[in-house]
Order: sequence, then structure tokens, then C-alpha cells
Amino acid sequence: MIGTILNGAAILVGGVAGLAVAREISAANQSRLKVALGVFVVYAGLSATWSGLNGTFGQIAKQIGIALLSLILGNLLGKLLRIQKSLNSLGQYARERFTKARPTDPNRLSEGFVTCSLLFCVGPMAILGAVQDGLTGDFKTLAIKSVMDGLATMAFSKTFGWGVILSLIPVVSYQGTLTLAAKAVQPVLRDQALLDSINATGGLLVCCLALIVLDLKKVRVADYLPSLAFAPLLTWFWR
Repeated sequence: MIGTILNGAAILVGGVAGLAVAREISAANQSRLKVALGVFVVYAGLSATWSGLNGTFGQIAKQIGIALLSLILGNLLGKLLRIQKSLNSLGQYARERFTKARPTDPNRLSEGFVTCSLLFCVGPMAILGAVQDGLTGDFKTLAIKSVMDGLATMAFSKTFGWGVILSLIPVVSYQGTLTLAAKAVQPVLRDQALLDSINATGGLLVCCLALIVLDLKKVRVADYLPSLAFAPLLTWFWR
């Protein structure tokens, strides 16, 4: 739960800072911060993948093969379920609400709450990070998301007011539920030696997020989320 608590705190601090400080972060500093976040995302992804690989060269090659096959199958299922398209629709709805919002709008508090709640919950980092936090205690992905959400809250608060701060309630509830659910199944996966496969696959997904953070390529990461379920299944099948 550390990652989710950190995320909620970042939204709170970002919202308060946005309301208290008139000056916004300069474009140059935003670019530097984006690069720093991108580098940390790559580190977090490679770290998770490395922790999921162990044994002889042959065993490691097999584990990498399972992770890659999991990504392929996960992507196929994700496209079939239209996961990314569904999340994109919610994100687009939230962005439209933001572009229409005005500081003088009497409903801006509720608009800010709904808009930020959607934006902070629908991304793949929320799901992937919460699951990682519950299964392994690795909250690096949520730490990165916390910085991004905190900065976004700082900017949104100037349009929506303190309503954006209330978005931490659904964010903490949503991510916390995912983390607790993952923690509940963690003993079973650990006893069956299936956690490493999820670590390796999840780490590769986190590396893909770096392309998005750095604006290098729009990877449909959400469509790959089912791979987290395929990884332990394939590992169990190919023992």
C-alpha cells in the first residue's frame, strides 16, 4: 500500500501547492523532469525484470521466452477486449471536460473531481503499479505515477480549484483495492514459484512506459496488461 499512499499524498501536496503558488513550473524544468522520470522508469522496469530472472543460462532463456510469449498473448487478448480503446475513451472524456472548464464555472469543483479521478485512474500505470505493489512490494511504478499526478494536480488546481484534491479518494480506493487483491493471491503465487514470471513480464511493461513518458512512441500498454495473467499460467504449464 506504500505506493498508493504515496500517490494520494502527491495529489494532496500538488493540489495545495497549485492553489498556494501562482507561478507554474517552467517548460525547461518540465522537460528536465520528464527526462529524469523516463530514466527512472527504465531503471524500474529493468530492475523488476532482472529480479524475475534466475538460474542457469538455459533457465533464464526460458524465462525470457515465457515473458515475451506472455506479452504476445496478452496483447492479443487485450485487443480483443478493447482495453486500451476503452481507457482512451474515458481519458478523452476527461480531457474534453478539462478543455471546457473555466475558473468562473460554478460547477468547477465537481468537474475537477470527476476529471482528475478519471485521468488518474484509467492509465495502465495505476493497474500495473498497484499489482506490483501488492505482489512484490515494489512501488517504483506508483512512485513515478505519484510525481506525474502531483504535477498534473498542481496545474489542474488553477482551473478547478480544490476539487482536484478530492480525486485522491477514488485513486486511493481504486489502487488500494487492486493492491490488496494482489496481496491476497500473493501467497499462492509465491508457494507455486510463479511470482518471478510476473516480475519479469511486468518489468518489460514498465520499460514500455518510458516511451510514453518521454513522448517517443504511443505504446498501447493497457492492451498488454493481460500478460500479467498469462505469465504465471505459462510458467506453470511449462514446468
